[in-house]
Amino acid sequence: MNIIFLGPPGAGKGTQAQMICDALQIPQISTGDILRRAMKDGTETGLKAKSYIDAGKLVPDEVIIDIVKERLAMDDCKGGYILDGFPRTVPQAEALETFASIDSVIELDVADQVLVDRLSGRRVCLKCGATYHVSMLNGKTTCDKCGEELIQRNDDKAETVLNRLKVYHEQTAPLTGFYEKKGLLHKVAGDQGIEGTFQAIMKTLGAKA
Repeated sequence: MNIIFLGPPGAGKGTQAQMICDALQIPQISTGDILRRAMKDGTETGLKAKSYIDAGKLVPDEVIIDIVKERLAMDDCKGGYILDGFPRTVPQAEALETFASIDSVIELDVADQVLVDRLSGRRVCLKCGATYHVSMLNGKTTCDKCGEELIQRNDDKAETVLNRLKVYHEQTAPLTGFYEKKGLLHKVAGDQGIEGTFQAIMKTLGAKA
């Protein structure tokens, strides 16, 4: 089963994608990961990407598309995969159609205010990386694991989260419309808790958990 995962920041996309991959025994294809791997392995497209990054430029669509195409041609993708972070635009989705057949597009649907509360309430320990939510801390400001001070990352501040969500909706709206017209888009409520959301996705995919 070839699946595309869409979802705004904080929707739990990464957690759910990993759970689905484990359940279906398919790889999770993250564009960031395969870009770094292609550069590390020194593939032709990886070196092209590196030349843009080293020059402080955005990696162009055609290079990203070539790297995704290379990755999907590998043996471990023959039984299916989850694409995470690609496509981001309609032109990328159109290019994907020339070398891949997508069975289902899952969009995790969570209200913006829920995401703002979820992300802006997150606190992180810089020493050990543990994460907490203020609703569970009962006023504590130190890490349970190592005792260090917990901080709020700039990315998690409410105004930053709202801006990230605005960008996501602007960029993704045409993409969801593209897949909706093809009858491939399935919206799944992402506020049912981790297990509830997982079960809902598996049911949508027609797979047994």
